[in-house]
Amino acid sequence: MTIQNSELPGLLDKLESELRQQIITRHILDPLMIGVHSGGVWIAEIMHQRLKIKEPLGTLDISFYRDDFSQIGMNPKIKPSQLPPHVEGRNIILIDDVFFTGRTARAAMNEIFDYGRPEQVLFAVLIERNGRQIPLRPDCCGINLKLRSGERIKLIGPDPLGIETQTV
Repeated sequence: MTIQNSELPGLLDKLESELRQQIITRHILDPLMIGVHSGGVWIAEIMHQRLKIKEPLGTLDISFYRDDFSQIGMNPKIKPSQLPPHVEGRNIILIDDVFFTGRTARAAMNEIFDYGRPEQVLFAVLIERNGRQIPLRPDCCGINLKLRSGERIKLIGPDPLGIETQTV
């Protein structure tokens, strides 16, 4: 399945709608939203603004928490994570751009738990694609894509908002 760049704003709307529903269903009060560097941060910025979350947006760079950096290499542009000093007992909304194997989500949760034990974590992505290797799945997503083996997807944003598919 291919999505056009013109469809991306609709995906943001769908993700926002699903997030609102999950926030209501889970009774999430005063959430802390965290975006995963690099792709998840700009999506989190948009969702943070749309959902009018009061707490400042947190960011994570999970480079040192990945279990596969020996295979993919260390990210040369490591950024500091910015979280409040206490996440203990907090309701967290974790945002990333694309869910693929689950390794980024696992690494992000490991880093969050190093700061404390949250009450709950709601995990949201703009795109979920096939290829899961770890038993994790997002709670909310804008779209679910089935890609062929060797196909990769990359979001570009926020301005201009776009998507690239590549065959490896």
